[in-house]
Amino acid sequence: MVTIKLSDPVQQAETHVLCDVIAIGKRRDGGTRYWCRTHRADSTAKYGIPASKCCLSDEISISNDEVQVLDLDKYLGGVALWGAAPAVYDTTKLPIERGIHVHARLTPRSDKEIDLTYQTMRIVGKHLPAEGIIIKPKDAIYYLISTIFKCATSLIACTYCCWPHLDMDYFSVHSHRRHLCTNCGRYFYDRNKGIGNPIAGVREACSTAVHNIVPALKSLTIKQSQYPGGIQIWGSNPAFLWTQFKDEEEGIHVHTFLTEYDTEPTIDETFGEVIIDDVRLDPVMVRILMAQNVLPVLKDRVQSVNCPNCDYPQFDVGEAAYTPSHVHVCSECGNSFAVRGRLRNIVANPLPTILTDLAALAPRPIQLISPSNLPR
Repeated sequence: MVTIKLSDPVQQAETHVLCDVIAIGKRRDGGTRYWCRTHRADSTAKYGIPASKCCLSDEISISNDEVQVLDLDKYLGGVALWGAAPAVYDTTKLPIERGIHVHARLTPRSDKEIDLTYQTMRIVGKHLPAEGIIIKPKDAIYYLISTIFKCATSLIACTYCCWPHLDMDYFSVHSHRRHLCTNCGRYFYDRNKGIGNPIAGVREACSTAVHNIVPALKSLTIKQSQYPGGIQIWGSNPAFLWTQFKDEEEGIHVHTFLTEYDTEPTIDETFGEVIIDDVRLDPVMVRILMAQNVLPVLKDRVQSVNCPNCDYPQFDVGEAAYTPSHVHVCSECGNSFAVRGRLRNIVANPLPTILTDLAALAPRPIQLISPSNLPR
């Protein structure tokens, strides 16, 4: 029986830690593959020779002091954890969130004791291992991506070192058997096709049942001029850990701010219907765009496209929502058409154009998502 290690030890925060590079096999072109055991990253230079340093050697690791500890036994009112993706629309000056968003209540009827986003978390409790379980932001954000695109994840471990495997980018939405271990650098095969994410093991370790997700019933109609401090819009995504006593709501989550100096929003709720400046937002489009924005393989490939025959805005769903294509079939008239432009393989979503038009009415410019806000 293979023992899978769920808790990933956190290294001390240091810069310029020396790489420990070893040869781990051959490349397809016959060259040698090199791997850094210190930073768990590729260290192969051009022509199959060892690099002077690995690709992650300059990153500053997170210290134990920076890890937020969450005791599940303390918050008897329940906790909820989500992957925190940048808002699809943000006209505030607040930092862009990225990591793990946490809600925690001391009792079922009390207000939220915690409503914050953290980079790395250690959850502890009487039913968990003594050292707890570490949850990293990449695990949370790729769980968000896989879940929104309805791609099932499971706990997959390297057959060489038993390290829990995380499938990223393209592989977070496409099932496969051959995986590259991010711990030892070796390729390994799983018994079945799947998508690996350590969070699947976290849910199992916490013995949390699948919770109910219900449509949000509230509606919101506002003008951007009412909130000079800006607004933020996210699509809802299922919590990867939910121990609260109520159902989770699905819809569009909105924050509004009266001034640019406010840190607490005047509106902080999930709505089933949102109308801003007479523009109605589709909850499904918002949710899909949020995942598309943080999936690196889709960078610059999510575009708003109208059918050239009937001018109907196209919205790719299902596998087409994360698989760029050159040819599209209109959902309104059935016309098949090719996309023109520099990037011909694209994914269609009407929301980018809708949000651009909405930004023209905003009292302040929107924040743009930079590569530093994407999972690495």
